[in-house]
Amino acid sequence: MSTILIKNATIINEGSKQSGSLLIKNDTIEKIILDDNLPHADRVIDAKGQFLLPGVIDDQVHFREPGLTEKADIATESAAAVAGGITSFMEMPNTKPQATNQETLEDKYKLGAQKSLANYSFYIGATNDNMDELLKTDPERVCGIKVFMGSSTGNMLVDDSAILERIFSESKVLIATHCEDEETIQKNTAEYKEKYGEDMPFKYHPEIRSADACYKSSKKAADLARKHNAKLHILHLTTEKELELLDYGMPLEEKKITGEVCVHHLWFTDKDYDKYGAKIKWNPAVKSEKDRDALRKALIDDRLEIIATDHAPHTKEEKRNKYFSAPSGGPLVQHALVAALEMVKEGIFTYEKIVQKMCHAPATLFKVRKRGYIREGYKADLVLVDPNKAWTVKEDNILYKCGWSPFEGTTFSHAVTHTIVNGNIVYENGKLNAEVKGERLLFDR
Repeated sequence: MSTILIKNATIINEGSKQSGSLLIKNDTIEKIILDDNLPHADRVIDAKGQFLLPGVIDDQVHFREPGLTEKADIATESAAAVAGGITSFMEMPNTKPQATNQETLEDKYKLGAQKSLANYSFYIGATNDNMDELLKTDPERVCGIKVFMGSSTGNMLVDDSAILERIFSESKVLIATHCEDEETIQKNTAEYKEKYGEDMPFKYHPEIRSADACYKSSKKAADLARKHNAKLHILHLTTEKELELLDYGMPLEEKKITGEVCVHHLWFTDKDYDKYGAKIKWNPAVKSEKDRDALRKALIDDRLEIIATDHAPHTKEEKRNKYFSAPSGGPLVQHALVAALEMVKEGIFTYEKIVQKMCHAPATLFKVRKRGYIREGYKADLVLVDPNKAWTVKEDNILYKCGWSPFEGTTFSHAVTHTIVNGNIVYENGKLNAEVKGERLLFDR
């Protein structure tokens, strides 16, 4: 048996902020202590002046393994994740081979067990011809089905209407969607390519992958979900108009149609393309300041439920290409939490709201077993943050395998000092402990 005592922390959890201490026994939160009666422990961390948060659960990452490991792999990206306070992730199926059957899906779980410093789950991917495999998915052991209703890296576009009807009517697990209308995008692409050729400026990305393309596809998904009473989670929403499609005014547990927003869509706007170019080329696109501000407001009033990353690295060389050849996506897991906390400092959100959207809501929505909250008897997935330890993102402190970040040169006021996964300290003041590995997430459904 091993014990860790975290003392003198400011605990931010379930809508409150209070001074206290916490005892970890093995992999579990043994006791939350709100007085000075502190027990003996094998290791004591004095967290005076620091915030103690539940570990972040990121419901959308691309760690690129297997088959795309020149961009990233599970070991490197999970290390970056824990350095950023993310203790659990849910990874996407568009790898090589694609995780579109139970055998390749389980192969990814084996890789997770061998390599991941964080806890892990992997989506099974939908295609136009794998319905039988989707229906074999175990709701207790797999986070969900990913449906690309717009093409992205790996081109797993599902555009067969009959198959979409079956997915939404027969799925036993949550359906997570990438929503952009392919016909609209192809039409816009042809028009802009004819007008600008290969030298097209990146600032037109949100006009090609437009608000209309997003809304048309998101509405199609929402209509299918309402028709079949399915559990739909629309990933990386980027527009004000899409917000009207979400369930609103009820507890998260009762919602059938929910939405996620990513850190980059809360931070950047279309005014940033001239400065950052390919580094902020994502699908869906970063859009207008009006859209960004609407997304922020929707988090505050609980129309939007989750903040995630859509961490999707590409190599520096790939990102140096001109617009039509530069792939979409960027790395974010190391910097997502501190970027969100920077927005607290700017007065946009509260600490309690960030914890709600990055820790509690993913746990509740996906019904993750005993994680996402600081509660006695829950798994000890925890993060310590120093709110007064400014640092600047530089090439030599970036842990992503791709070696770059859209936040390079940005100074953050908060720093992650410790990350604890299942009671193990996996990150401490800049040092990683790669000896211990995370666990497969389980779901109470």
